[in-house]
Formats: sequence, structure tokens, C-alpha cells
Amino acid sequence: MRIDVVTLFPDIFFGPFAESIIGRAIQRRLVEINAIDLRNYSHDERKTVDDKPYGGGPGMLMKPEPLFEAVEDLKTEDTVVILTSPQGERFSQPLAAELARKKHLLFVCGHYEGVDERFRVSGLVDRELSIGDYVLTSGNLAAMVMTDAIVRLLPGVLGSDESSVDESFSSDLLEYPQYTRPPEFREMKVPDILLSGNHGAIEEWRRKTARERTAERRPDLLKKYLDQGCK
Repeated sequence: MRIDVVTLFPDIFFGPFAESIIGRAIQRRLVEINAIDLRNYSHDERKTVDDKPYGGGPGMLMKPEPLFEAVEDLKTEDTVVILTSPQGERFSQPLAAELARKKHLLFVCGHYEGVDERFRVSGLVDRELSIGDYVLTSGNLAAMVMTDAIVRLLPGVLGSDESSVDESFSSDLLEYPQYTRPPEFREMKVPDILLSGNHGAIEEWRRKTARERTAERRPDLLKKYLDQGCK
């Protein structure tokens, strides 16, 4: 997979994407990630990418010319163009899995008061996505979050492809409690069932505790799970 991120601040991507699982995926050439400066597509001496909104109001808007030029330059027939926006569709684990099957993702990071509406409705943008009901300084962090969630689902990125299957939200349930050595710490013991070696009983315990945890913390997810006919 190739992921391009069009942004006003490309340097902030190098740190997060150079570390841990994402960094190793890049080194192993399982994914290519490029941070591209939007100012490269502005042609005046000041590299202007924003201007005051018509009709007045606070802040600045990203100009249409560099946005159109950047996307038209980078987009291919395999590209899915994603605009980060608090007005967008809520990003989710199923959506991450859907996007992980694409060949090329192109994120356009909003900034200031957003983008000129003509870019939004131009037909160049395929998906408008949000990571939550709050406003960030820019779309850079949102693009990082979505990239992380997508890349870790690519084949071979995690140590075991099963690692992503049992995680929270993969089945609309939160993940079951997990423990490691030592078996007792500060008078807190690992549940006996996990030490039993009875894999059938362990799986049943995990399903039960996952449902209990979801009912306690995210009853909306449990309702969705039950509405799908799951037990």
C-alpha cells in the first residue's frame, strides 16, 4: 500500500511513523508513507495556501488552487482521496479494514477554518472522515490516527495476523481482560481458568468477559452486536 498525506506541516509525520509497528512496516516495504507539503503547489513567492473567507468571520481558509493541483497531481485510478474534517463520517474499525484493502490512500489534512467548499464538492474527494466529535488544530493528528489503524491491518505488519482479530471493536465487542507473568502480583491473582490449559474453557471465559466488559463500558456496542444476531 502507498499512503500520501498532503499537509502544511510534513515534518511532524516523520517521528510517529518512524517508530514501533509502523516504522518496521515501512522498513520492510509493506507500506510506503509520504508526507507532502501543500506549499509545493503554491506558485507565489510567499507560498500562500490560505486567505480570508468571503463574507467575513474569524480565521483563514485553505485556498482551492493548491488543493486541486496537489490532488490532481497525486491521484491515480487506484486512489481513494480522504479529507480530514470534523464534519465527516466517523472513522471506525470496519472502515479501517475497508481502507486497508485499497492500493493508494491520499489524505488531505484540513487546517485553519477548513477548506474552500469548492474543493469539498469538486468530486476529487472520495471520503470525508472524522475521528471524533471534537475539533483539532489541524487534520494532521487525525490522518496519523487513521493511518496507524489502517496500516496495522495490512498482511504481515503485526507479528500474527490473528493479533488484530481479537482486539476491541473488531467484533463490536471490547477486548477481554489479559494477563501475563507473574501469576500473582500485590495479592492480585491471574484467574485460575487462564492457568488451566483448558483452551475451550478459556475461549468461553474470554467471550463471557468481553460481553460483560462491553455491557458495562459500551452498552451501545453490545446492542449493535446483539442486533446483528450474535450471541
